[in-house]
Amino acid sequence: MNDVRYDRIGHGYARFRREDPEIAALVREQLGTARTVLNVGAGTGSYEPHDRYVVAVEPSDVMAAQRPAGAVPALRASAGSLPYRDGAFDAALAVLTLHHWGDDLATGVRELRRVAAGPVVILTIDAAVSNGLWLVDDYFPGVAELDRQTMPPIPHLDRLLGGGTRVHTVPLGRETPDGMLMSFWGRPELVLEPERRAAASGFRLLDEAAVDHGLRRLSEDLDTGAWDDRHGHLRHAPAHDVGLRLVVHDPSGPI
Repeated sequence: MNDVRYDRIGHGYARFRREDPEIAALVREQLGTARTVLNVGAGTGSYEPHDRYVVAVEPSDVMAAQRPAGAVPALRASAGSLPYRDGAFDAALAVLTLHHWGDDLATGVRELRRVAAGPVVILTIDAAVSNGLWLVDDYFPGVAELDRQTMPPIPHLDRLLGGGTRVHTVPLGRETPDGMLMSFWGRPELVLEPERRAAASGFRLLDEAAVDHGLRRLSEDLDTGAWDDRHGHLRHAPAHDVGLRLVVHDPSGPI
């Protein structure tokens, strides 16, 4: 897990990456009756259930410092080598973090399975869907290349988990408080706000010239009405499939 990366790009997450209540409800539902949960890549603590015993793993000092008062402290550790015995937790959780695990991805997913006696719940992104969004396709195609390098395809993730997964499509509301990169799907003007872009890792990891080029094109298209001509219907949609997927390992499958 790339702690150095998040020490560089993790500023502002607590303000703009707040928990989406509908997504949180889905996560809690899939955790089932688990009473103890290990949250790996825990970040600022969004989506951690408050009615269960949670242990958080987060290697970045910058991210851990943004955890709210009352949240459990975050242990500095790597996803690829979790310091817990087999089946130590009822469930394991990883929320929008796998694409930052780098060389730890395969071992990290297997570690999630190892330490969880019950479900492994992973919120991730199907890049085949998200890279078709106007934001990527029309203005920031470099995001697609980043995703191809870092985002595990859903079938590959299923294999790492040992099969037997359930995959749930998670529509993202237009007014979501979680300012992930795909959250701009129906509010294009927000892309022009530097602080919001700073809380979306895709923008922070793109070449600065590529970001500036996309911003100029988007600003021009908003001024001329070209964006609305192509995508204006999205302004009125309550939710949209932006590629969010909740992947749940079936604990009855082979370990």
